[in-house]
Amino acid sequence: MPGVVFAAVNEEALFDLEVRLLLEALFQRYHHDFRDYALASVRRRVRQAMQRLECESVADLQNLVLHEPDAFAQALPFFTVQVSEMFRDPAYFLALREHVAPVLRTYPSLKIWVAGCSNGEEVWSLAILLAEEGLLERTLIYATDINPQALRAAESATYEARRVGGFSKNYQAAGGTGSLSDYYSSAYGRAVFDRHLRKHVVFADHSLATDAVFSEVHLVSCRNVLIYFNAGLQDRAIGLFREALVHRGFLGLGSRESLRSGANANAFEPLVAAQKLFRKKA
Repeated sequence: MPGVVFAAVNEEALFDLEVRLLLEALFQRYHHDFRDYALASVRRRVRQAMQRLECESVADLQNLVLHEPDAFAQALPFFTVQVSEMFRDPAYFLALREHVAPVLRTYPSLKIWVAGCSNGEEVWSLAILLAEEGLLERTLIYATDINPQALRAAESATYEARRVGGFSKNYQAAGGTGSLSDYYSSAYGRAVFDRHLRKHVVFADHSLATDAVFSEVHLVSCRNVLIYFNAGLQDRAIGLFREALVHRGFLGLGSRESLRSGANANAFEPLVAAQKLFRKKA
């Protein structure tokens, strides 16, 4: 029996080794760096990609994606989590309205960075909030992600109509001042958000693992991204946000994320701790 346990442990260790080799290969071949993502999360994603691409082993998956860029494009969404909804965690957006918008109103122009924008639900949520607070006309929103498919989906501002009911409930709970239907039109089972919102957003490819700061911003919203990073990569990302933010700028994180440790932990102070809203220290 001890031999059986030893074999099982070796199989798991071998799988992890193959995963690390795959991540290194992806970085060398496509310059997408997942090497510092949390291993437990990466294991699940690799298995999902193997199933989707009908690969029996990690080695088979690696061989396929290295030699066939189309296969890599199919695998990429498994490495970049694309799960969100408009006004997700409504209390976060309500806190933005009540505690951040009044300060942003004191600036003549604004820049906001949505890091890891996924399919754009948070981008359009922020755009609507800013419009209702009288701030959108003076704002430029940078929406970034490493997944080109997600960026295209986000830029289209188009979602399945069946999801809009949930979006609307979140919008009302987030302090919406009108009706979400004021901001989109529906046809053929799809909801398309207003072009007026879209002219204030710039979409761009940006990796928190490898790229540098590209602009000075007043608010960074990066929610439910850091939980997929290991401690070192989390610290790198927070460092980028610290560097990008103006004096006393704002940072919003996801409900399961924190700034308790790391080299940049002391660079921020809680603004609305329950909603993971922070402000850069002077």
